[in-house]
Amino acid sequence: MGDSVLTEIADGVAVITIDRPEARNAVDRTVAEGLAAAIDELEERSDAVIGILTGAGGTFCAGMDLKAFTRGERPSIPGRGFGGVTERPPSKPLIAAVEGWALAGGCELALSCDLIVASREAKFGLPEVKRGLVAAAGGLLRLPKALPYQLAMQVALTGDPLTAEVAHAHGLVNELTEPGGALDGAKALAARVAVNGPLAVRATKQIVAGAVRWTDAEAFANQAEITAPVFKSADAQEGALAFAEKRAPVWRGE
Repeated sequence: MGDSVLTEIADGVAVITIDRPEARNAVDRTVAEGLAAAIDELEERSDAVIGILTGAGGTFCAGMDLKAFTRGERPSIPGRGFGGVTERPPSKPLIAAVEGWALAGGCELALSCDLIVASREAKFGLPEVKRGLVAAAGGLLRLPKALPYQLAMQVALTGDPLTAEVAHAHGLVNELTEPGGALDGAKALAARVAVNGPLAVRATKQIVAGAVRWTDAEAFANQAEITAPVFKSADAQEGALAFAEKRAPVWRGE
């Protein structure tokens, strides 16, 4: 997937790193393709229960690479969105580990994740309106679901940054760390997820993510369709047996 996106998988956790610190991890076409490939690997690997998305060098992501844009590059993948992620996030949970800036498209990448762990000094921003543009990679769609309406509107209309402290106070950020500790904090949170049944984890994400758009009439039918294979799985039997035998379960993902 190239040198600009690195992936490391260990103990059920896939760490995906945008590695362009010299460009503040701005996303060009190569990064978008690398992120899409990394997400595909996360989805396909049976030994990966959850992923972490982060950036190298103290910055999460500064958004679209404007120099590449002027050369005609478009850092979006058809059907997958900006960075290969924003329109089609993975079915497995994804944590954003944010240091420094998550700006413009970088903020939208963070918002496409299911959980956010951020340094106290991190900042989030959708400054597109300051340049006569619109944050069209999902930021305006996801922000009012994560923040109170008036605060989301203020961030979107002013283009001013939102500090991690304020984001945490309103529930957008799950956990705060000291500067330099976001990735370690995300790994610790991911470890708490990775010990659980992989089929159950994926199904649980699907239900929680879908619930916000399902009607009451759809909700239980959709939930039943997602959960039926889990209840019939070998892992469900193993979980019950391990509990009865007072031991840690050995998951097979089937």
